[in-house]
Amino acid sequence: MIVVGGSYAGLFAAMAHRRSLMKVLIIDSGKRCNKPTLHFHNLITHDGSAPGDVAASAKEQVLKYRTVEFLDGKVVSALKKNEIFEAGTEAKEVFAGRQLLFAAGLKDKMLPIPGFAECWGNSVHHCPFCHGYEVHGKALGVILTNGKEAPFVLMIYNLSKNLKIFTNGPSTIPQEWKEKFEKKRIPILESEIQEIEHYEKGQMKSVILKDGSKHILEGLFARTSVEQHFNVTKEIGSTINEMGFIQVDDFQITNIPGVYATGDCTTMYRALPVAIAAGTKAAAMLVKELVEENFYMEKEFSPIYEDL
Repeated sequence: MIVVGGSYAGLFAAMAHRRSLMKVLIIDSGKRCNKPTLHFHNLITHDGSAPGDVAASAKEQVLKYRTVEFLDGKVVSALKKNEIFEAGTEAKEVFAGRQLLFAAGLKDKMLPIPGFAECWGNSVHHCPFCHGYEVHGKALGVILTNGKEAPFVLMIYNLSKNLKIFTNGPSTIPQEWKEKFEKKRIPILESEIQEIEHYEKGQMKSVILKDGSKHILEGLFARTSVEQHFNVTKEIGSTINEMGFIQVDDFQITNIPGVYATGDCTTMYRALPVAIAAGTKAAAMLVKELVEENFYMEKEFSPIYEDL
């Protein structure tokens, strides 16, 4: 099996696959979406850990298993030839496997606000479940550039009643939601954001607006758009849904036989426990598929030493 993406979903899939005596190659470009984050939460046994430490430990444990290989590289092409998949890298290397698993995650598209990218993952967050508890009761803000996402404000209001909404320009919040926010005394600030003032390591000081006002905050939540790290999925023919995610069924199977996808690249529910569970589930189905194929092969198959 070739795994494209060596973060949490990919690593857990690789471990489960290898423990069933299957050969695995992981190709990873090192672009974890939570790389800027100093600490993550909401993962039992690792609550408050540094994401890089957990990823490094997971990689070390997976690579202890014989016949798991890890390649630092970026996959730029994928095709199917006579029931075998070929993955090509940026370095012009080509690798073959009987199965292909996409687990490359997503890329967050930063809002074009000075200081936003520097604070992303540390004091500017996308997920109240992952980062909300640490700032509950504090002065918080929500950047709401799309009025259709007004219900998201409720998740942040649950954390703190000391809350402000920044629309970064004329508000598109529906009138019915404006009235709800006014009733709860949540101010809606429509001036464009000049910058997010911050300390070192992405800890914000304040939001400065172009109208000259300055708002001291300890946390800011924002919904950003995302994109796949690569377009290989389209190249091989995998279906991308209207939200930009790889379309899979409940078993992480794509519309292409032998091609699976797991983790953030398949769902808007982006959380480590979800990615880990999905990676493990994908591995179970991948192994089931191979075991059934191997059983009916005329030539006896030895999974550990088989080239493909």
